[in-house]
Order: sequence, then structure tokens, then C-alpha cells
Amino acid sequence: MTGPDLFHETEARVAGFSRIAGVDEVGRGPIAGPVTAAAVILDPARIPDGLNDSKVLSAKRREALCAALMHCAQVSVAHATVVEIDEINILRASHLAMERAIAGLDVAPDMALIDGNLIPRGLTLPARAIIKGDAASLSIAAASIVAKTRRDQLMRDLAQQFPGYGWERNAGYPSKSHKDALLNLGVTPHHRRSFKSVHNILYQDK
Repeated sequence: MTGPDLFHETEARVAGFSRIAGVDEVGRGPIAGPVTAAAVILDPARIPDGLNDSKVLSAKRREALCAALMHCAQVSVAHATVVEIDEINILRASHLAMERAIAGLDVAPDMALIDGNLIPRGLTLPARAIIKGDAASLSIAAASIVAKTRRDQLMRDLAQQFPGYGWERNAGYPSKSHKDALLNLGVTPHHRRSFKSVHNILYQDK
């Protein structure tokens, strides 16, 4: 099976675009923590070897590639908070994080390649949604690596402040041990109250 390539980026260049950002988010499924997005504009002459969908890479490989991308690409990372997730729903919040990541790039892109089947409605630049884009486009793969690495680090930091939930291992996803801790230790300010497993615990005694 072949990995991601520059087909979509080349197509965009042929259409006249020159600053093409790959955009991806991570953290829709967890019941705790923010949703994190990254936008990456690759330098075609300096693409790190081994870029791939973050899900098929080891944590160590992701961290090495993330560090490499910081040196040779334009990179921006942004989040949408738990409060925002609960207020506007996880899909809108993930799109908000994507919009913020694009806006945070030092060099404004003129085209965005978005992982998924929807283009965030707040975007003002030309964009294309690519289903399973992190496995198809090197720019989106790069964004998936950065977003996953940064969010995992953030959840490890939060785990220090709120021990017992296993966030350093589960990144806020609803593993059995995480859900058991939720029952035993209660809900933290970093839990998504709009998510069913958290909501049920909060209101089980009501």
C-alpha cells in the first residue's frame, strides 16, 4: 500500500496556487481535553522522509518528524477548548481549531487541503476537503503528525495536574480505566460534559 504523496498539492500548483496548507485535527473522540488542529505548508525541497498518516506511526517516530517539520516547514497549531466543544459541538469545534491553525500561519496560505469531507464554514480562502487526506496528501499527513504530537503532549501535562485518569496513556479517550476513574474520582474541568459518558456520570444522581 502506498503512502501519501504530493498529487493534490501538485494539482493545486497547476491551478495557480503556491502556498498550500495541509490541515488536520485530532481529538474528536476523547471525553477529555481540547480538540487540536495543525496547518502545515511544506517546502517541496525540504520534505522530511517518512511522512505518513500519524495513526500508522509510532509515538517516537511522530515526535521526531514533528521536530523536523518545525525546522523545515511553516507550522501552526491551535485548539478549541472543552467549553467551546460543549457549547458548539465537537464537529464545529474541530473546524474552529482548523480555522485558527490556518490563521496562525506566519505566511498566509492561498489554498488549504482539509482532512475529511467538510470544509470549515469560517474559511475565507479556497479549500478542498479530502476524505482520508492524512493517508493521501503529504501536507495533511504532516499536519496530522504535528496535531497528534502536540495534543498528546498537552494531555501528558494535564495528567500531571489531574492524576488517576491515565491521560498520559489514553490521551483522554474513553478507555475502561479512564471511565472507571471518572466514576471513582469524578469529573474534572477538562472533561467534555456534552459527551454521553461524562454527562451520565454528572447527572446519575439527579
